[in-house]
Order: sequence, then C-alpha cells, then structure tokens
Amino acid sequence: MGILAWIILGLLVGVLARFLMPGTQPLGIIGTILLGIVGAVVGGFIGIQMGWGNVHGFDLRSLGLAILGGVLVLFLVRLFQQGS
Repeated sequence: MGILAWIILGLLVGVLARFLMPGTQPLGIIGTILLGIVGAVVGGFIGIQMGWGNVHGFDLRSLGLAILGGVLVLFLVRLFQQGS
C-alpha cells in the first residue's frame, strides 16, 4: 500500500477505534491517524500470530483486525495515562 492509503486507512481505523472506545482522548487528527496506523500494524501482527493468515491488501478481515488493534492500542494508552 502506498503512503496515502496508509494515512486514509489510519484515519478510518483511528476514528472507528475512538468511536468504539469513547472517552476523552487528547488526540488531534495526526494522533488519530497514528493510532490507526499503529493499530493496523498491531492487529496484523495479532492476526498472523493467531493463525488467521497474512494480512495483505484491504478487505473486511484486514479492517476488522486493524480496528481490533486500534482499540487495543487505545486501551493501553489510557492504561498508561492513568498510571502517571
């Protein structure tokens, strides 16, 4: 995927992850995009480790794994923010 596709996917996944886990997140648009990109990478890694196959391209399974990863990353960020 090209860089523009990663940015668009990151924004979509970040917005959906923040929607699924509402609360106050001091993230702007750049933070939301980064959340989505990191979530996609984490979700892809989890998918491979669970034996769900490689995550290539853009399909419903890849989007679901990316959103799962985004929610997990957002949960971990909140957990570390509360500990500070």
